Amino acid sequence: MPVELTWWGHATCTVEDSGIRVLTDPLFVRRLAHLRRRRGAVPPPAAWRADVALISHLHADHLHVPSLARLVPGTRLLVPRGARRAVPGLRRLGHLELTEVVPGDEASVGDLRIRAVPARHDGRRLPVGRHRAPALGYVVEGEARTYFAGDTGLFDGMEEEVGPVDAALLPVGGWGPYLGAEHLDPGRAAEALARLAPRTAVPVHYGTYWPIGMDAVRPHEFHTPGEEFVRLSALRAPGVAVHRLGHGESVRVEVAR
Repeated sequence: MPVELTWWGHATCTVEDSGIRVLTDPLFVRRLAHLRRRRGAVPPPAAWRADVALISHLHADHLHVPSLARLVPGTRLLVPRGARRAVPGLRRLGHLELTEVVPGDEASVGDLRIRAVPARHDGRRLPVGRHRAPALGYVVEGEARTYFAGDTGLFDGMEEEVGPVDAALLPVGGWGPYLGAEHLDPGRAAEALARLAPRTAVPVHYGTYWPIGMDAVRPHEFHTPGEEFVRLSALRAPGVAVHRLGHGESVRVEVAR
């Protein structure tokens, strides 16, 4: 059965593997606080269907309670440990099967094994939030091994923590004109790709949301990260097939065992 990756925009992706649909960081709105969706349609109802949803960290553009409320009853939801306490709105989602995880934890969904792995990122709900939760990535293992990085910077031991993977969904930008060290820009993402050495990679977390009124502030940071990641990856990780998808587009993953 083929493994298919679909990018809906920002960090929202669908991984279809072994007949199971995995959804990452669902965000199904045109506007979020000061952010406006500037490229790509809001994901359609078909994108809301999943067997399991993975939340990488507590920032509102990754853990968005109204978007999670649209998931069908019985959907599994994996969130960082401490999320219930930090985000009271999660308690209203009684129709979802919520499990809190930390790096190293594993969950089985059908024939898939999902493993939480570390990320280098501030995991608090707000920049001054007092409740902490770990930021996570996930490795989805079925017919293929797919790494969803969430939001992360480079960190020592990344390749050992993630392990061998066939595909990587890597963030290459953000929603504003400046990125700190706890994010991957195109150069750092290309370095991560060289370390991880998957067969396939898809750049995500760029070219979707941008602050209202800031269209003219460093616009290249919105438009170019995907193209720049493709260019730099060809230099640093030439053996990896990099697919720069449009919003709603998909790619099938080659699996060699």
